[in-house]
Amino acid sequence: MKNLQIQTHPEVESVFDTYPNPVREKMANLRKLVLEAAAGITDITHVEETLKWGEPSYLVKKGSTLRIDWKKKKPDQYALYFKCTSKLVPTFKEVYGDTFRFEGNRAIIFQMKDKIPEAALKKCIVACFTYHRVKQLPLLGL
Repeated sequence: MKNLQIQTHPEVESVFDTYPNPVREKMANLRKLVLEAAAGITDITHVEETLKWGEPSYLVKKGSTLRIDWKKKKPDQYALYFKCTSKLVPTFKEVYGDTFRFEGNRAIIFQMKDKIPEAALKKCIVACFTYHRVKQLPLLGL
């Protein structure tokens, strides 16, 4: 894998610090998967890790924003959030309907006890980070 530059804003770490310990581990694993997927995309050299709507968010050029979070209101689950007006989640439902749980057109949801299907999830992350190049392809090139 190439050297990926990650520009992290300090407030992101503060949000990770607020998660209860078991949640923090799950969120750290999601973050790792997001960054590994980004590092595997040839023309992505820079990822900005910031907060959007108070949630850790990942931005790349020519991609769609990806957010991750856990919410106290639903303590047994955590999620990856995508732009709800994009084709991302509807396409993921079509391709990975038997693999993931979804929330509307905006999120892939995991239960705390779930084992994440990492290869499939990374393909979804790659589709998000290359969205403006693949949005016209059938099933986003998945």
